[in-house]
Amino acid sequence: MKDVILNYINNKDMDALKEMLATAEEMEILQALYELSSQESEEKVVVFRLLAKDTALSIFEKLDTGLQRSLLDSFTNERVNEFINDMSPDDRVRLLDELPAGVAKRIIGSLSPEERAATNVLMGYEPKTAGRIMTTEYISLKKHETQKHALDKVCQQAKDKETIYTLFVTDNARKLEGVLSLKELLVAETNATLESIMSKKALSVSTDTEQEKAARILHEYDLLAVPVVDKEERLVGIITIDDAVDILEEESEEYIYDQAGLADIKGIESDRSDVLVNGSMWKIWKVRLPFLVITLAAGMLSGLVINGFEDTLESIAAVAIFIPLIMDMGGNVGTQSSTVFVRGVVLGHIKVSGFLKHFLKEVGIGFSIGLMMGIVSGVIASLWQGIPALGIAVGIALVVTMTLAALLGFLVPYVLIKLNVDQAAGSAPIITSIKDISGLVIYFVLVNVFLYNLL
Repeated sequence: MKDVILNYINNKDMDALKEMLATAEEMEILQALYELSSQESEEKVVVFRLLAKDTALSIFEKLDTGLQRSLLDSFTNERVNEFINDMSPDDRVRLLDELPAGVAKRIIGSLSPEERAATNVLMGYEPKTAGRIMTTEYISLKKHETQKHALDKVCQQAKDKETIYTLFVTDNARKLEGVLSLKELLVAETNATLESIMSKKALSVSTDTEQEKAARILHEYDLLAVPVVDKEERLVGIITIDDAVDILEEESEEYIYDQAGLADIKGIESDRSDVLVNGSMWKIWKVRLPFLVITLAAGMLSGLVINGFEDTLESIAAVAIFIPLIMDMGGNVGTQSSTVFVRGVVLGHIKVSGFLKHFLKEVGIGFSIGLMMGIVSGVIASLWQGIPALGIAVGIALVVTMTLAALLGFLVPYVLIKLNVDQAAGSAPIITSIKDISGLVIYFVLVNVFLYNLL
């Protein structure tokens, strides 16, 4: 479906795309949005804006919070407020938990009084508890009601509730008494009371139950929803199976991080990213400037290295031609390696306990790429300048510099993470500094060795 969407967008045929989306299944659209998002494509915004309002809201609630935030960034304030206001309270709270505090506060202030009250109720519970993730949009019936009266109530409220397939029965004080399915209600006699047809053995969780435990209860007992009660056993909300699936997926992801020895890295990196993107100017300076000072100092040292080999440059001017090549190729490899390492760690593909294995593999990759680039560059340099010895120096310098850059690309962010230092701001300046100085020294030493007779 993604390719079809891209084809419509590229041909600027928005009417046809809108018509196709109107008849497509929600799961197809969801899959397409995730595929477009994985490519960091803005086409996902175009797709979302062409969806009918009800479809867009339904799909939005099923997206992970990262993609939700990405889409919200493309909306106007009015559109954001409209979407957040129409979300179910539990989905809204989950999203608000992921947003910066200032943004979350503004959004809560824009909600209708009813939705704001429902949201504040959930946000009053501890994070990662059943009370925090439950929804207050459920149908509650009284045990003395008849089947006919209860069915009428279900029909009246069904549109505004998250689920109607599992119904919960309380007494007049809202204490949970039992549970029955919609099917059981439909087939019962019209004059039968709910007390006579409900199951009195209703599984429930309390508001302070851990969310993972609540999710596992839903999964293990194959339930569509589980009621949440307060300390007085009063029904205050429900947790549905779709929420349980999301929680169990998050739990599995956290297990991966824990196995990798980086259980908290996702949260830490999220906080650091928030500071660098949304923090005050002073906070951003405090994180970024120290590393840039390191780069500045390294640049001065690089100048001293070049100055130290001034006689070499004066004797063979062609040596200067290949300085940018040595520095840039090493820089590119270092950037690639550090990106591979950080992404691998965050996604759980690289485990700290097995760092040496991944480290040695990356060094081997850096050497193999450097060898290929070194041979090509050495041959070109020899033919271009007509100095075979210079080509050899350039080729070997590239091999050594690119291998060193790959080594640093893994080693530097690893060390910074272990030291609890922001690797996003620090890796590139440190790698660049070390690689530039060492690369120049390696290159000039090789030039002096192989071109000694020409100096």
